[in-house]
Amino acid sequence: MEKQIVDVPKIIPEGRPQTPLSLAVKAGDFVFVSGQPPTDFATGEFVQGDIEVQTRQCLENVKTVLEAAGSSMKKVVKVQVLCANAAHFQRVNAIYRQYFTEDFPARTFVTVGSWPGGFDIEIECIALV
Repeated sequence: MEKQIVDVPKIIPEGRPQTPLSLAVKAGDFVFVSGQPPTDFATGEFVQGDIEVQTRQCLENVKTVLEAAGSSMKKVVKVQVLCANAAHFQRVNAIYRQYFTEDFPARTFVTVGSWPGGFDIEIECIALV
């Protein structure tokens, strides 16, 4: 089985990750989406706002990356939510339920210390292609 790096054309070149990673990699019948912080793909800047605004942007980014890989939110089998504050759990869930409405994927919610950026959440996933 070979891996294929997914090109996400909606991201401006300056907004592409400066870290050594791919936004998504396809391998076999799966696509592995790297953690998506609340980055505005049009500007390359982090979206400012409360946890709901940040969560929505993360999930929109996940959706965009999945679609670039030929997948969709309905094909997600595993999600990992990385959040800077466990107190945001219910507020994150309120937005998350707008993107995953039934047949929920497996999920892990992990509280983390911080990132080298001004945001509070990052979301990654594994989906079927």
